[in-house]
Amino acid sequence: MLFAQECRFITGAANLNQLPPDGLPEVAFAGRSNVGKSSLVNALTGRRTLAKVSNTPGRTRQLNFFDLGGRLMLADLPGYGYARASKAEVASWTKVVQRYLLGRASLRRTLLLIDSRHGLKQVDREMMAMLDKAGVSYQTVLTKTDHLRPSDLDARLRGTQAELAQHTAAHPEIIATSAAHGTGIAELRSALAQLSDWTTEQENDPASSA
Repeated sequence: MLFAQECRFITGAANLNQLPPDGLPEVAFAGRSNVGKSSLVNALTGRRTLAKVSNTPGRTRQLNFFDLGGRLMLADLPGYGYARASKAEVASWTKVVQRYLLGRASLRRTLLLIDSRHGLKQVDREMMAMLDKAGVSYQTVLTKTDHLRPSDLDARLRGTQAELAQHTAAHPEIIATSAAHGTGIAELRSALAQLSDWTTEQENDPASSA
């Protein structure tokens, strides 16, 4: 079982020269500042303090990489949008994140985290357009769903699904999660485990690339 394996911090990269070597298949966690990326990484791995969590938007200012059982690399990216930092700092790490997403050979999927309380914002749409243009596969994950009534969550899912249908690189399935209550964590673990297993099979089967 993939998420029962040891998960360890590898490195934090403030620029592209500090990225770990390409190797393991990677999954990136992207989203607006304070959307819950670090909390979701912790919930998935069952470790409360693996990724540092803060209530201050923009606290994560580097790309943090975690090796999951030698089978999958998790990349916790700095949030885009509002942050308590200078414009120059925000512009600098935004450029690093964009170049990582568009040029990382081992990146298999980007998880685009959306705060379910607010839905898609313009900065999310800009990220989606960039990923569409580059052909980088991404899957939408709604976070903090414990703050919504079931009827409101259903409406948010329908609206998000309708908008995603217009995007060429978007994965069709949306996963609704709550790191606090554990909602959707098993489903997301299963999706990532299948992605890791598929990648391993492709690399081990010469006929798959023939």
